[in-house]
Amino acid sequence: MYPVDIEIIWMCYAVMLANIADLNGDVSVGAVLVYNERLIGCGYNASIKNNDPSAHAEIVALRIGAEVLGNYRLLNTTLYVTLEPCMMCIGAMIHARVYKLVYGAHNKKTEYFSIWNKYIRNDCNHRFVIKSGVLEKICSDQISSFFKIRRRFCRKKIL
Repeated sequence: MYPVDIEIIWMCYAVMLANIADLNGDVSVGAVLVYNERLIGCGYNASIKNNDPSAHAEIVALRIGAEVLGNYRLLNTTLYVTLEPCMMCIGAMIHARVYKLVYGAHNKKTEYFSIWNKYIRNDCNHRFVIKSGVLEKICSDQISSFFKIRRRFCRKKIL
């Protein structure tokens, strides 16, 4: 039997979910919520599809996980996300008491964790473990490809 990095397996699942968002015309981000090595929630961006600004992959996964556990406190859970979460999603993770965040690609335009670590983290009543860069190239290429195609499509529409 070969040693398997479980974080890579969960992130691959998140990447597959991000593809669904992409096919639906939403920003290609996927998320998987795990508790005791068991999948309890998953989601992909559906803000455009659902006309819901809060339908980010992370929020969808957290909602499903809370439903499965019967509790909004998601203690000892790990959230795997293809892209560094936004401030709304970070806030939801804090309120849900997520134990660990694992994400693939950095959000170069916003760098929310730089802001969070510098100004907010020490004042929060809950802190979570952060691991970045899992399948970073795949996740980064996926999101870059989405925006490249979108920009090309928008230019053609304008012309």
